[in-house]
Amino acid sequence: MSLRCVLFLCFTAVLIAEEPVIVHPSSASWEKSGASESLTLRDTPTAFELLVRYPAGHEFAPHWHSTNERIVLLEGKLSIRIGTTEQELQPGSYAYLPAKEVQRMKCTSATRCSFYVAWDGKLDNHKVTAK
Repeated sequence: MSLRCVLFLCFTAVLIAEEPVIVHPSSASWEKSGASESLTLRDTPTAFELLVRYPAGHEFAPHWHSTNERIVLLEGKLSIRIGTTEQELQPGSYAYLPAKEVQRMKCTSATRCSFYVAWDGKLDNHKVTAK
């Protein structure tokens, strides 16, 4: 590989290097959508990360994503069902949800559910229609 190619690759890597991200939820601008709120942490071609808050009893319509999803529950109780497997997350619990798997989730606590959620790429949401 020529020196020109090496320099080009190094320069390109510097241009696309990501900057550190520090967010303070108490002073950040949360985006409201109905009764829920979200705070975008990162939005890059390879990652999309949010903090989200949903009211007690909120039920998510069955859906799936094209990329893998990770959740860390911060407060409340969140029930997640994929296929016939259902688990209830407690604060501090972690869930890995594989791409293209239909997921059903519900905030089962008497208080709101807040969690960190991340995807391995751009966020998409494919609703599942009942048959």
